[in-house]
Amino acid sequence: MDFVEKKIDLKLILSVVATGILSFAGVVVEMAMNITFPTLIQEFRIGTSTVQWLTTGYLLMLALIIPTSSWMKKNFKTKNLFCTAMTLFLCGTLLALLAPSFWLLLAGRVIQGIGTGIALPLMFNIVLEQVPEENMGFMMGVATLITAMAPAVGPSFGGAIATVFGWRMIFAVLIPVLLIAFAFGIIGIRQVSKVERTSFPLMNWALLAISFSGIIFAASFASEMGWLSVPVMALLFIAAVALVLFYKNSVRLETPLVDVSALKDPVFTLNAAVIFLNQFICLGLGFLMPNLAQISSGYTAFTAGLLFLPGCVIGAALSPVSGRIMDRFGARIPILTGDILIFTSAFCFYLFAGNLNIKTYIGFYLFFTIGQAFAVGPSMTTGLKHLPEALNTDGNAIINTMQQLAGAIGTSVVTTLVAAAQGNGMGNLAENTVYGTKSAFALLAVLGMAMIGIFMMLIRKKSI
Repeated sequence: MDFVEKKIDLKLILSVVATGILSFAGVVVEMAMNITFPTLIQEFRIGTSTVQWLTTGYLLMLALIIPTSSWMKKNFKTKNLFCTAMTLFLCGTLLALLAPSFWLLLAGRVIQGIGTGIALPLMFNIVLEQVPEENMGFMMGVATLITAMAPAVGPSFGGAIATVFGWRMIFAVLIPVLLIAFAFGIIGIRQVSKVERTSFPLMNWALLAISFSGIIFAASFASEMGWLSVPVMALLFIAAVALVLFYKNSVRLETPLVDVSALKDPVFTLNAAVIFLNQFICLGLGFLMPNLAQISSGYTAFTAGLLFLPGCVIGAALSPVSGRIMDRFGARIPILTGDILIFTSAFCFYLFAGNLNIKTYIGFYLFFTIGQAFAVGPSMTTGLKHLPEALNTDGNAIINTMQQLAGAIGTSVVTTLVAAAQGNGMGNLAENTVYGTKSAFALLAVLGMAMIGIFMMLIRKKSI
């Protein structure tokens, strides 16, 4: 294999854009469908705990596929992986577009999750593999910008499309964009690493799948059965045992699914924890805000979607800026600024949960998106740069897996809190929704404070 000089050229840009659009499309649909949940609940005659599986099931699939990214990168050509991911996502999109029932719609989202699960780590692997060291922070910011724009577009896009044309058009309008990205990928993606042939560690993956599935199903069932119920506790116990067995099995294997030795690096692990907590908060807000706005505040789906737009546009635009700041001044300033803003956002939502209006929705969410722009990219870059280069692919897989798992858990947990309040038999739906949502905001504020605590630990270790 000929050596390819690390440089930012047209092929690299087309590669990042192509894989980024596919990842972007996955998040756009996720955020857009959140806006349509009240409509879907009525159309398919299902409950809140059921409809949230459109998000949770999608994220669970990502959490199961992304850990295989390191193995797939070693065993398959980059362009072949991209083409497979794009084909699957297009098939899932068509199935969801034509689905006559909720369960076929869910199946379409799951297939989309497989495609996104292949594409998302592929984008970051391309950046890690082909971008010069001096431009790494900036390009990681650009890669983050592509997917960060999705929450800006998704809610307003979903609200507008669902209001005017119906929710199915959310899937239809993506198809031409995906086809353009398909062409970009075929033209731009190149192979810069040697392809190997290693056996797939099926048992290793199965243990991880059992663990993640147990966690997600437990969080989902808790809304109806309670966290201390026997089925929920049993699922959590099975998940914990499977995760321990996965770790021990990974240590013994010569070619594990993911090289878990990356987790022995405390700097990487702590930065990965920050990203996990941020994603939990991000997807929690993504579920809570539009539902509270529609059920309690009485806004339309379109208006509820627009509440996300200013914050997401500004936050996404700042992602490359935070990368530039990190390249020039180090990671402390952007990460601390981001962590403080994320906590401030969640705490303000908690304080004003029952008295939110359009200005406060937008303003508090703006705190979060700016904070996310400053915290996530530099945390990811800092964690991965602290690993040996040979572990970068595994570190990338771990971080991306944790993000999807955090999103799935976050959606399930906040849904549990809201659904429990809605079903308590006291008060009306709007009042109960406010009560449950306020409890969820309190939890997100605690997690925001935990992000600041982790930053202080990194400072004490002089690792940031």
